Amino acid sequence: MEGNFLLAPPIAFLLLLLICVSGLYFSSSLSAHGKDTKRKFEAYACGQRNVVHNVSPDYSQFFPYAFFFTIMHVLTLIIATAPVEALTLPLLYVVVGILALLIIFRG
Repeated sequence: MEGNFLLAPPIAFLLLLLICVSGLYFSSSLSAHGKDTKRKFEAYACGQRNVVHNVSPDYSQFFPYAFFFTIMHVLTLIIATAPVEALTLPLLYVVVGILALLIIFRG
């Protein structure tokens, strides 16, 4: 058998899972245990109970920035990882990326 048996992905996953579960089990004894009351598991935020939030945020102004950074990251990844022999596809991506940026920032 080549390599280390413990580094096989299923074995390593099970070992790390066992370590994490045992860590959670032993650290639970250090946590504070509250008394069981009727309100123990109610939602609570910022000192107020049962607050109804009527605010619905509008992300329409955020979309162009998110789209811009997505385009730039994909273009950077494509250009950085493209082999020198195959420049046609990265150049095509650059042209499409420039077109997308022009569409985003149109007047």
